[in-house]
Amino acid sequence: MIGIIGAMGVEIKRISAAMEDKKTVAISGIEYHTGKLCGKEIVTAACGIGKVAAAVCAQTMILKFMPELIINTGVAGSLSPKLEVGDIAIAEYSVQHDMDTSPLGDPLGFISGINLIKIPSSEKVTRLLEQSIGMLGNVKSLRGVVASGDQFINCPEKKSFITENFGAIACDMECAAIAQVCYLNGTDFGAVRAISDSADDESHVDFARFLEAAAENASEAVKFFLKLY
Repeated sequence: MIGIIGAMGVEIKRISAAMEDKKTVAISGIEYHTGKLCGKEIVTAACGIGKVAAAVCAQTMILKFMPELIINTGVAGSLSPKLEVGDIAIAEYSVQHDMDTSPLGDPLGFISGINLIKIPSSEKVTRLLEQSIGMLGNVKSLRGVVASGDQFINCPEKKSFITENFGAIACDMECAAIAQVCYLNGTDFGAVRAISDSADDESHVDFARFLEAAAENASEAVKFFLKLY
């Protein structure tokens, strides 16, 4: 079983629509769709926006469906000049840019309990995701750090803060929460985030314009991943 989580329905609708033998169960207000795609047993869910929603969804998915790995798919804001709208960021590591216990002497982003700042993705999954994006033909990808927080980044100063402190290439609101849950449970994790905006003062406009097209790029990459895995 392979789990696939997006924040919004638009981020998983193409995958869910292509599934065979689909069944749906609702748990804590989140719908989980099980079925087959590309010869693999999968479960998909739109978790909702933000780290808490993402963590609830990921933990429930692991306990109920026991996937061997979870892929986070969806869109993100670009923090790198190498990533333009439609390109895809692959998470080698995930960080929580709004995690801050530095007044207690911890480094910025330090997550107590697992005692990490950067949560690693599965190298095998990351490598196959990179190969999958290459199969799309005209879509660029970049591996690196994806930074998550409960904020839609719409400010050059905040964008600079994240890049300067974490070296991140993209920002979103769920990836690192799902990565943390997977890390705690020993479940392999990978993430592909297609760029919908540049996380600047025009990001709210670009997000609305490019959300669906960017989400489709990420979904197509996940489909190719299923064929390779």
